Order: sequence, then C-alpha cells, then structure tokens
Amino acid sequence: MSRITELYGELVFNDRVMQERLPKATYKVLAQTINEGKPLDIEIADAVAHAMKEWAIEKGATHYTHWFQPLTGITSEKHDAFINPQPDGSTLLSFSGKELIQGEPDASSFPSGGLRATFEARGYTAWDPTSYAFIKDEVLCIPTAFISYTGEALDKKTPLLRSMDAIAREAKRVLKFFGKSPVQVSTTVGPEQEYFLIKEEDYEQRLDLILTGRTLFGAAPCKGQELEEHYFGAIRPNVNRFMQELDDELWKLDIPANTKHNEVAPSQHELAPIFLTTNAAVDANLLTMELMRKLAPHQGLVCLQHEKPFEGINGSGKHNNWSISADGANLLDPGKTPFENLQFLVFLTAVIKAVDEYQGLLRMSVASAGNDHRLGANEAPPAIISIFLGDELEAVVRAIINSKAHKASGDVMMDLGVPVLPTFIKDNTDRNRTSPFAFTGNKFEFRMAGSEVNLSDANMVLNTIVAKALADFADYVESQEDFEKAARDYLKQVLTDHQRIIFNGDNYNEDWPKEAQKRGLLNLKTTPQALPQYVADTSVELFERFKVLSKVEVESRYEVKLEHYSKKVNIEALTTSRLARRQYLPAIIEFATVIASSIAAKEDVGLTALTAEKEILARLNDCIEAIYAGAGALDAALEEVAKIEDSLANAEAYCEKVLPKMEAVRAAVDEAELLVGDDYWPVPTYNQMLFYT
Repeated sequence: MSRITELYGELVFNDRVMQERLPKATYKVLAQTINEGKPLDIEIADAVAHAMKEWAIEKGATHYTHWFQPLTGITSEKHDAFINPQPDGSTLLSFSGKELIQGEPDASSFPSGGLRATFEARGYTAWDPTSYAFIKDEVLCIPTAFISYTGEALDKKTPLLRSMDAIAREAKRVLKFFGKSPVQVSTTVGPEQEYFLIKEEDYEQRLDLILTGRTLFGAAPCKGQELEEHYFGAIRPNVNRFMQELDDELWKLDIPANTKHNEVAPSQHELAPIFLTTNAAVDANLLTMELMRKLAPHQGLVCLQHEKPFEGINGSGKHNNWSISADGANLLDPGKTPFENLQFLVFLTAVIKAVDEYQGLLRMSVASAGNDHRLGANEAPPAIISIFLGDELEAVVRAIINSKAHKASGDVMMDLGVPVLPTFIKDNTDRNRTSPFAFTGNKFEFRMAGSEVNLSDANMVLNTIVAKALADFADYVESQEDFEKAARDYLKQVLTDHQRIIFNGDNYNEDWPKEAQKRGLLNLKTTPQALPQYVADTSVELFERFKVLSKVEVESRYEVKLEHYSKKVNIEALTTSRLARRQYLPAIIEFATVIASSIAAKEDVGLTALTAEKEILARLNDCIEAIYAGAGALDAALEEVAKIEDSLANAEAYCEKVLPKMEAVRAAVDEAELLVGDDYWPVPTYNQMLFYT
C-alpha cells in the first residue's frame, strides 16, 4: 500500500469509518440523513456520538469542538474536554448525542449586523452531518451551523445549506420532466487557492503585512513577472517541502489536494483540489487556508492570502469551479451533441438567465476591500460580470435564438506534426482567462472571488439565483401540453432576452467597458458600490422566496459587510499614517542628512558639491514634505470620516476620501525608496521579499 493511501482520510470520521464503527441500522439511518436530508433522532445521535468519541480518542483527541463559520469569514472553535469527573476522583470519557448535535457558544462578540445586542449572548451551534467530523490538533472538530437564540443565522454555513436545498428542490422539479427522480441533487465546487510565500524574517520586519495582510508601501521591483518564468517553473526546495507537508496534512483530513504549481507572480503559488459537495468544499478550503498559514513557518516562510499583498504584480484569486449533479451525473455536461441535449440546454440556460438577472448580486458576493485592489487589473476579471461559453456553445445559443439547426463540430484531432508525439482530441472550448464566469467543459469557473474570501457567500448566491431560474422554467412548462416544444420555445425566448451577458472576447480590452455599458451590464468597481445590491428589493424577495435568508438576515449581513470594509480600510489608514511618521520619515531624514553633510563638508574645504548630490537632496526634501503633509491630510480625513454614522456613507467616504490620501503618502514614500541607500531603508523591499533562494 502506498504512503498516500495509508494516510488519506486517517483523521476524518468519514463514510468508510462510519460503516466500520456504527451498527448497520444506525449507519443506514445516518446515511439517509446525509444523502436525503431526513431528520436524525436523539437515539441515533447518541450511537454516532459514542462511536465518534471512541474513534477520536484512539487517534489521540482529548477535546471536541463545534467548528463553525461566524460572519467574520473565518472559522471559530471552543474546545471542551471529554472528561466527566467521578466522585471517587477518577474520570469517565463521555460524549453524548446532545453534545454532538447542539452546542451553546457565547454569541455576543461575533458580528451580527444588529441582529443581536451585545448583552444578548446566547447562540447555538448545530451539527452539519453532511460535512465529516475530523481531528485537528488533538481536537475532534464537528462542522456546525451557528444561529442566534431567536433563530436567525449568524454564520455563513446555514444560508449556504439552505441554498443547496433550494437548488436541489428546483432541479428535481425540472428533472421530472425528463422522466428522472434522483435521490440526491447537489452542487459541487473545486476552489483553486492562490497564495504567496515569503521569508518569515522579512515578514517580521513589515508591520503593514502583519497588521493588514498587504504591503502599504513598496516601490516596484527591478524585475517583476515580465518574463513569465515563474509560472509553472521549477519549485524552490523549501517551497516544495512546504507543499509536500501541506499535501500530507490535507490528505489526512480527506481533502483531495490535487494540483500544485508556481503562479505567474514571483513567490506566488496555487493549490487546486478535486471537486467536493459545496458545503464540504468550503469547509475544506477554510481548513486548507488555515494549514497553509500554520505549516509555512516550518520552512521559515509565511503564507500571504491577501488578494493584493504586493502592488504592481498579480494578486491572488480563488477560482470557484461550480457545477451541479444528480446522483453523480453532471447536469452541465454537454455531451457530444449539445444542441440535441435538451436537458443540458435547460440547465445551461438557467445559469445564463440567473447570472444576467442577478449580476449585481453575484458581484456583491465577492466584494471586499482586498478584492477591490485586484479586480480589473490585468490579472483578474474586471468588475463587470459576463459569461464566456466558447465558440461551440455560443454557436448553439445563436442557433436556438435564430431557430436554426446546428451541427456539432465533432472531434478534432490535434496533430503536432512529429510522428513520435501522440495525437489527441481538441477540446470544444478554449479557456478565456479574462472572463469572470467561464464555461470550461462541464462546469462554470467563477473567477472573481478573492483568495482570502470565504466562498460560502458566492456559492449561496449562485445556488439561489440558479434555483430561481430553474423554478421559472418549471413554472412555465408545467402549464404546457407539449413539454419539448414548450421547453425549446422557452429556451429561445430566455436566451434572446439574456444574450447580452454572453461575451467571448477579451475582458481586458479597453473597449469592453464601453460595450458592456451599451449592453446595460453593471460595472460596480468598488465594494461600497456593490454592497447595496444585497439589500435591493429583488435580492430580498429572492432570498425570502427560497427561504435562504430572511429580510432581517439579509440586512444584518449587509451591515456586517459594510462595517468590515470600513474597519479594514481604517486599520490600513492608521498603519499608513503611523509607519510614514515613525518608520519611513526618520530613515529618509537620516539619509538626507548624510547627503547634506557631504555637501557641506565639500564646500567647507572649497570643493564644489556634485550636482547629483544637490538634486538627490532636493528630491528627498520634496518627499519628506509630501510624506509629512500627506500623513496630516490622511489623519484629517480619518477624523472626518469617523463622524459619519450611516454605514453606507461611512464606507463610501473611506473609499473616496481615505484611500486616495493613503495612496498619496505611499507615492511619496515609494519615490524616496528609490533614492535612499539600502543600508538606511528600514524594511525589506520588494526586490528582497519576492526574490529569495
């Protein structure tokens, strides 16, 4: 047996372990809960809890925790020991069904967006049996939902699970018209995670990285990514050791880490897993991010997951590869003749309709202060939502719109012109790396998500809007006698109405925003522009109709996101001001004094100071003045913005008034960096951080 097969899943209470550990009747009921959503009674929960505890203790666990995802976007855990002290001074190790299915963490300090007052502390966690329990740091971790005492969702998992139920319900309605009654319909996700690795010793000298996750200062390196030699290049030995350890730990947790490689920017890398059911995939991604941060120091490295840790080179995304399947069959697989595959066309059209109707909501789902720095640069999609289908599928769509027949192009063999090299079948679509929402063979790749984000929001929105589009189709054809004719008539009308969202061209082209505006597509460039889409009447109506979020839950999340944006920018601004005054100004003044002393010394002995010295000193003095004045203007802007009580107006002010002031301070510091000697510069530069051995 290989090392991989021996360790794979060893720290997970997965299906194989459940079959081994649980009585057959108990396993059967639990499997029905997992696969069909049937309720689980307390007696079954007691049996599962006992088996889970025994297995965990054998693996070295001493505590258990309800592992959940509050609205902070990260994960939280409170550890409780298995101990149950006895009167004789001994202890029993116990874990009940009630403790498995329900917990009571203190909810007072988690964001609630006004759902709960701070003094109202009680909240509940509830076991999510569809995501396997696992062991981390000698603690049995039980994936759970998190709700308030009054029943509102306080987390990101609960709405995601509701959205999965919604799309499954509507997909089953649609599939009935095709004579199918699947037991399980689920969406699946494979999130590609991009990240940077830099030396720990460099990180420790950069307070901006420590406090904000990105460099608030830094002149462009002499060499960036221009030669594209880092992309898919040979992996550094210490990075490779990190990746090997990461793979091992992920595999132990049943996380199917599959692909790893260097990304295009220097010191940037990527990990891509095999697809999992959406909630399990999100859980796995959050664990992956945690392990990346935890394991990197073993190699003297730090893992940076911010969307834009370095100005002027590519930032990091998290491509959300999304599909939908019924009893394991991919409903977005076009087959060899997609024009004749009516079932595929129905689901494809539903996605097109959903993305066009709710483009603003989808854009909102990935909006963040960090992602604002990334979207629109020549490394990520623009802030305009559009769909790439590829030539073959676009031709199918055009044929449907124009009521014309379409003949599949058939297999095209790639002959490389060298007898020893094999021929192979060409894919029927190219890969458009500039598109925010691209069809890539049998799935859609939503490329706008940032590397730091919890993907629950994006997938909750995606599931819900597609559920609505499927419901619209089912509502229409239910009243028609001839299903196939009604379906094709419906497809023609919907694709005609929503063809504006389809764009196979270059999303980086400067003419695309103008064309998108003509089409009526939204261009929400910043988070404050995007977030109001959350509380639009159409959004609230959508979420309430499919029981994914209530109106108050929508409004609370909107407030949390606005507050998070403002706090993030405020922290960055305070860090900018303090570092400018206390770290950079003293270093620049010290070097300027050295230059001034050199000039004075020469003039004292009758020599003429060099023109270069005088020009450098003049430029340094200009930088010093600009930094000092800029920091003062930034402080004044922060003081002004702090007085704004309305959440949206406050976020807009941070975006429009504070960020430009930060950029002005940065520009002056970065100019000075190019003049000050290395021995005087107080922090590692981009040249030093991004290029190391």
